[in-house]
Amino acid sequence: MPDSANLGHKILSFFIKEESLAGRPAPVAAATPAGPGALASSPLPTGMVDTKFAEHFASVLAKNNLPGPDYFEFREALRSLGSLNLGEDQQYQAAWASFKALGGAPDVAQLTGTANQYLAILGKDRAAFGQSVEAAIAERVGGLQREQQQLQADTESLTQQLADIQQKIAANQARLAAMGGEITEQSGKLNQNRQNYEATYGHFTGQIREDLARIMRYLK
Repeated sequence: MPDSANLGHKILSFFIKEESLAGRPAPVAAATPAGPGALASSPLPTGMVDTKFAEHFASVLAKNNLPGPDYFEFREALRSLGSLNLGEDQQYQAAWASFKALGGAPDVAQLTGTANQYLAILGKDRAAFGQSVEAAIAERVGGLQREQQQLQADTESLTQQLADIQQKIAANQARLAAMGGEITEQSGKLNQNRQNYEATYGHFTGQIREDLARIMRYLK
């Protein structure tokens, strides 16, 4: 049996041509729904076939390769027929015949069974990868989101404080404007009261002084 590295490279060639690895768009499977409390995220971009992930999947499949001819040998036979001018049904039938000639199980159910086993293996790997991505998001993005929420709360608090200060300034300005008139009014009243006091004082003292003058004049 070839080692897993060589087998992985061989499996990789079953699915992807080397010249088409870079930058090839690929359908993206529906993401597993996030659990409660999952971090909000932007809409997912369209996925591309990525060399490192293609090699990863090939390695995973190679490490979990089932003994004996199975789906991969069928896939290899199918790939070898790609250059022939055959219809799709003819390619699959010819690959099936080649597979059985190599000692593969004659029962299609066994062939599809191994294919489904590999799907399950890849599905398990996908679940583990998804968990690692969510953990990375929680660690890297979660901190930024918490800081964002704190900054928003601080900004709202400062905005309210600023509004309160502006309201207080407006009230003070209105009071200052009113106080100017009140000062003038109160100053006028007090000055008038003082003038009235002085006038009344002059009247009283004038009368007394006049009486003193007359006493000194007439009562010597």
